[in-house]
Amino acid sequence: MGSLASERTVVGWAARDPSGHLSPYTYTVRNTGPEDVVVKVLYCGICHTDIHQAKNHLGASKYPMVPGHEVVGEVVEVGPEVSKHRVGDVVGVGVIVGCCRECRPCKANVEQYCNKRIWSYNDVYTDGRPTQGGFASTMVVDQNKQYLNFDLDSVKRMRSNPSRKGWGKVWVQGNVTVEKTHHAPASMGMRMDEKRFVVPIPAGLAPEQAAPLLCAGVTVYSPLKHFGLTAPGLRGGILGLGGVGHMGVKVAKAMGHHVTVISSSSRKRAEAVDDLGADAYLVSSDADAMAAAADSLDYIIDTVPVHHPLEPYLALLRLDGKHVLLGVVGEPLSFVSPMVMLGRKAVTGSFIGSVDETAELLRFCVDKGLTSQIEVVKMGYVNEALERLERNDVRYRFVVDVAGSNVEEAAAGAPDN
Repeated sequence: MGSLASERTVVGWAARDPSGHLSPYTYTVRNTGPEDVVVKVLYCGICHTDIHQAKNHLGASKYPMVPGHEVVGEVVEVGPEVSKHRVGDVVGVGVIVGCCRECRPCKANVEQYCNKRIWSYNDVYTDGRPTQGGFASTMVVDQNKQYLNFDLDSVKRMRSNPSRKGWGKVWVQGNVTVEKTHHAPASMGMRMDEKRFVVPIPAGLAPEQAAPLLCAGVTVYSPLKHFGLTAPGLRGGILGLGGVGHMGVKVAKAMGHHVTVISSSSRKRAEAVDDLGADAYLVSSDADAMAAAADSLDYIIDTVPVHHPLEPYLALLRLDGKHVLLGVVGEPLSFVSPMVMLGRKAVTGSFIGSVDETAELLRFCVDKGLTSQIEVVKMGYVNEALERLERNDVRYRFVVDVAGSNVEEAAAGAPDN
């Protein structure tokens, strides 16, 4: 365990206004708390959401803002109650760094749906400090608490036996001191879930390859798992072939699905089929091809981050097919109700994935030999990378080599620092 440090100075690249232009920025982060993990950032992926936030597309941006939520780094210090991570471990930090721990989503281990979640940047932490992301030299992340979850069969036995008082979910700290109990008997079956916002990067997965999996990868994996779309032989459509879409093709193929990439032009046909291994390619502007593909898909993973019609794609779904929205779109999407009623189809959405799902995905990628297709850049190129991403000029994810970019040296020479 590293020694607990006082408040530390961190160098990042921040947006100061809705222009979204990033430049060196020096700030401080909190003292290392009992459950904190201090991470030296090695790599950080660039997500389309970083553009939305830096340019205030969603109307809630606060400046200065250091973006970045696909963070892979090395643990350089841990608090005394951290039990799972050690100095020298390679770990990942994703989109959120806090939650209430009390609501239904938190207790169901899907903390990304907590209404009090804390974003890894452009938010305020519980100590009142603004959160800052992974385009920086260092992050301090709370490992969060643990939960004791009673085994369901044991709970049923307790319910049927009035002599046994109390059942439910209790909190424990890292030192396993119970904060809330309901007199659970010692004989009751329990399992311990360690819920924290720092996930280990497994051996066999390069850190720069792991970065996009912490957002783009788990964003695809989570809905496939939740909606029961993991069985081999399913026929799926991936709408949009960007950072999230390319991982959709890879993950779905690894699950044994027949995968069709859907795009507005034939421009990406070769890369979809030849490079990523898609089974088919469908041009949405080709009316004849779309008609021929009607009622052929079990699901569509919709990654498009701009306004687009839904009805042409709903027609592709079979009975009980699901159209899963993953792109952040700031305008209403619409369709006529018979498009879903007459096939018992569903239009639904999904948001990133839980900490547990992230760990599952990382292991899945190692087991299946999956990697993301990336372009590694230095921090000094980050503004050009954001501009290229906005033009969809990347195959398929930018990853910033933060540790190799000498961000401290750049900050020292910056006039606006």
